[in-house]
Formats: sequence, C-alpha cells, structure tokens
Amino acid sequence: MTVTMDEVLHFIGQLPDAIKVSKVQEASARRLRAIDKEAFAGLVAGRRARINDSLRPALLRGLTGTVQERNRTGTRAGFLLDEESTRILRRDPRNGEPGKPKYRIPEDVTRFRIPGSGIPVACLEVIEDA
Repeated sequence: MTVTMDEVLHFIGQLPDAIKVSKVQEASARRLRAIDKEAFAGLVAGRRARINDSLRPALLRGLTGTVQERNRTGTRAGFLLDEESTRILRRDPRNGEPGKPKYRIPEDVTRFRIPGSGIPVACLEVIEDA
C-alpha cells in the first residue's frame, strides 16, 4: 500500500498534541541526516573538491583543494586549498583591505587551510581525478 504525501500531511495535521508532532519531527530529522550522509558519502578526507556557488563568503567560491577531517556530525569538513587556489585567495581584492585581509596567507605558505569550523559539506563538490 502506497501512502501519498497528502495523506501524510493530513495525518500530521490530525495529531492531537505537541508530543506526537515532535515525534514526527524527530523521525523527519533522522531521515534527513541519513539522506545527507548518503549524498555526501564521497566527501572523505583526502578527496579533491571544489567549493560550490552556494557558499558565503563569495570569494571562496570555485576554489579547489583537499577535504580534511569531517566534524562530529559529518556536516562540515576542514578544507586545505591547493597551491593555485591559495595563490588566488591571497591576491583576491575581495579578501579585505590592503594590510587587513580576512584570510591572512603568508607569502611562504603554498597550501592554506580555511580557518574556522570547516566548510559545509553541501558546499563541496568532489573533483574526479583525471
């Protein structure tokens, strides 16, 4: 027996109290985590990736590098820029005022790790090795 989305929504709309609705919400959250885990399973440490156009700040979009460790929940990953992207970010005029860059990259650094809590995995696309 197939259940339609309208039937599911009607069922939820008829739930008698917040406790029952919260159980549906918890089940939905578990399913969304499982879907995300499947969708981003290929983003493992060591894989080459590109930052996609959904990330803010925009100056990081299109940069490439290597996925590092994922956070505890698997939703974010450390990201080490490759040499070309490190050079691009270092010279990008959107990287703050002269002398006060948002991302300080010393001239002797060839590969720069994006600081902070990592890049959302939804903002990374695996680059297939040639």
